[in-house]
Amino acid sequence: MKRDYYEVLGVSRSASADEIKRAHRKLARELHPDVNKSADASARFNEVQEAYDVLSDEEKRKQYDRFGHAGASGGFGGHPGGGQPGRGTYTWTNVGGPRGAEGVGGFSDADVSSIFEEIFGGGGAMGGMGGMGGGMGGSGARARARSRPARGKDAVQALDVDMLTAIKGGVKKVNVTRGGSQQLIEVKIPRGVREGAKLRVRGAGAPSASGGTPGDLLLQVHILPHALYRLEGNDIVLDLPLTVSEAMLGARVSVPTPDGPIELTVPAGTSTGARLRIKGRGVAAESGAKGDLYAVAKVVVPRGEDLLPHERGVIEEVGRRQPSPRTGREWH
Repeated sequence: MKRDYYEVLGVSRSASADEIKRAHRKLARELHPDVNKSADASARFNEVQEAYDVLSDEEKRKQYDRFGHAGASGGFGGHPGGGQPGRGTYTWTNVGGPRGAEGVGGFSDADVSSIFEEIFGGGGAMGGMGGMGGGMGGSGARARARSRPARGKDAVQALDVDMLTAIKGGVKKVNVTRGGSQQLIEVKIPRGVREGAKLRVRGAGAPSASGGTPGDLLLQVHILPHALYRLEGNDIVLDLPLTVSEAMLGARVSVPTPDGPIELTVPAGTSTGARLRIKGRGVAAESGAKGDLYAVAKVVVPRGEDLLPHERGVIEEVGRRQPSPRTGREWH
């Protein structure tokens, strides 16, 4: 018993033509016998091709929806024996065989070229598909793909980036080893790059042993700590030391930012841990999103032995007048 064609492709009966095409391409890549070495790969590949041949054709799909497999095989109209001429066998050797209106074996020319390139890699393996009808069978296409020079392997390397460069972007010189020798290359660091991001440098990987194109270099970003700044997404955070008088009475203090210092108003009565926001002074990412800068108050209390007698007296008086900050039933 043949399986339901919609079940074969893994789509619903109301699937659009694009959904059917995407499902077919995915399964064709997975099940092609030159890629999938399972014992049943060829049979499953043929089953997928047969299902796609019917469901991708508007008229044949209508017949199938009404009469099932009998309708698709021509029992209720269409070509005797089912389908268009030349579409009986769904293996890759059909690439050079007779073609119907769409191309070959249920594929369009563009479908065959695209899927073939995704399976075997690279471009141009099918010669632009211009010679399909001229006797280039699937075995010949596979031989060409296998004889094509292999691409070099990708290389992976860690890249330390200082925080200011990560925030603002820039160019960094990197030593890479290629073909047994050291080379110095320049790498563009995009602004707002994140910890763990991978930057791809085309053609800077390992050379090909067979004369093909070199691989790529993947640089995994590690952002180095900064003396002042910490990153929280697109926001920059720094600790802001304050004297007791600045915290109690309020003040105007200078705060360093990646774009230069800025004057910040500290409200009177600011406590340690308060986050004072400077809008728009965070990380401006490539996406256009821009964060803020937060100055976290850290009140620096003088040591008792550094106080003059009258200063101690003032503080003691303030302490007597100030209510206890430890409130709530849990403190008693």
